[in-house]
Amino acid sequence: MRAVVYKGPFEVAIEQVEDPRIQHPNDVTVRVTSTAICGSDLHMYEGRTAAEPGIVFGHENLGVVEEVGEGVTTLSRGDRVVMPFNVACGFCKNCTAGFTGFCLTVNPGFAGGAYGYVAMGPYVGGQAEYVRVPYADFNCLKLPEGTEKETDFVLLADIFPTGYHGNELADVRPGESVAVYGGGPVGLMAAYSAMLRGASKVFVVDRVAERLQKAEQIGAVPIDFTQGNPAEQIKEQTEGGRGTDKGIDAVGYQAQAQGEDREEPAIVLNSLVETVRPTGALGIPGLYVPRDPGGPDEQAKQGMLMVAIGRLFEKGLRMGTGQCNVKRYNRQLRDMIIEGRAEPSFVVSHELSLDEAPTAYEKFDKRVEGYTKVVLHPHA
Repeated sequence: MRAVVYKGPFEVAIEQVEDPRIQHPNDVTVRVTSTAICGSDLHMYEGRTAAEPGIVFGHENLGVVEEVGEGVTTLSRGDRVVMPFNVACGFCKNCTAGFTGFCLTVNPGFAGGAYGYVAMGPYVGGQAEYVRVPYADFNCLKLPEGTEKETDFVLLADIFPTGYHGNELADVRPGESVAVYGGGPVGLMAAYSAMLRGASKVFVVDRVAERLQKAEQIGAVPIDFTQGNPAEQIKEQTEGGRGTDKGIDAVGYQAQAQGEDREEPAIVLNSLVETVRPTGALGIPGLYVPRDPGGPDEQAKQGMLMVAIGRLFEKGLRMGTGQCNVKRYNRQLRDMIIEGRAEPSFVVSHELSLDEAPTAYEKFDKRVEGYTKVVLHPHA
């Protein structure tokens, strides 16, 4: 089959790789109809992880069940399904507690597994014509038949639940104000989810014009951090200048310094500490890594950042972190899409064939030509 294969920093190619096969009675194989490029893929694409050439990318996958293992009980050939990016067993201590992003079974020696991602287990990515799904009864979420709302449903694999997860980590409640740092796909999903949860006012901080325009289109207040300190800009628009009730970091460790063309990995965390009012809460779904080969200094390369912990303590702020447990949210969010209560596909800027993936990666990485979210169709 054809697949998107990592060749080295800033290079992917479409190559022929081995077709997936049933390896366990609980497996299914899925003919991939939609698979999205994620900002997390760019970390590997840029050489900012330990990913080795040859890995097949793709953890945001939707398709139709092609082959069913003899132990699978709830799925049949022809079912349309979307898979969480988390590969999970469903029965370990963490899975039964709802922490499916930290499964203790699927990736021995590490809490958590995923498709097509470095250090997340042996699961081949789905930016390909087909993908194998282990523990399929647990990991496949059934969708309505046909092709309707395809670009909405594919976002259930990662970014829609992850944006919602940021709100859960920050405990966003109706009537509260929220500051979201990062206007990329996850940041826009976090802002959108805050509105779905009844937030009274949502700010989105970024510097890319297309992202800020998208934020404004959904009713958020755009904050361009190149125009001044974003925390001060936001506090000027809150009651008494105290700041927002909650804050969400949808940027992670590749944050950009204000007014300079360089990275400052802790700047978003420290900006949120200043943005959120005393006794508020922070949700951190943005990715931070234990090691970053491309970090701007030796501490950052070891995942050690200078965070204003004293100021966070002084203000009595709470902080929640960690990757999304997609299974905790995807069924409810699916039903909101079905009923027309949510249309997350507003973030999708391009729908392309699999063969166009190398160009899409390059343009998405450079944030050019309106590339905000790309969905690939391997069988188009």
